[in-house]
Amino acid sequence: VQLQASGGGLVQAGVSLRLSCAASGLTFSTYTMGWFRQAPGKEREFVSAISLSGEIIYYTASVKGRFTISKNNAKNTVYLQMNSLKPEDTAVYYCAATDNGIATMRTKPIEAMDYWGKGTLVTVSS
Repeated sequence: VQLQASGGGLVQAGVSLRLSCAASGLTFSTYTMGWFRQAPGKEREFVSAISLSGEIIYYTASVKGRFTISKNNAKNTVYLQMNSLKPEDTAVYYCAATDNGIATMRTKPIEAMDYWGKGTLVTVSS
């Protein structure tokens, strides 16, 4: 299984970025997909998740209303549209996959994931 995240970069506060994560080696339509991030000196944290059907979506509170997760099963790709970026969004963003249902991510989302990509760096300057 390979998860390849892309789309990161250096941007100013207030602008938008769209991250993509291309998956291979798995039956994408049967996997719950998630985005996580790890800021310098901090632990990895959950950002967003989308169920295999795309009908159920979770966001962490700090990104609700600004970030949108989506997936294209035909392209084996999950996206994270990030609007109104803030300096505190600076982090390495990782995509991850699990063949467990999205409900398993409610309590321990990091532990629920089976596969991880290498991450893409997002830096937001003030």
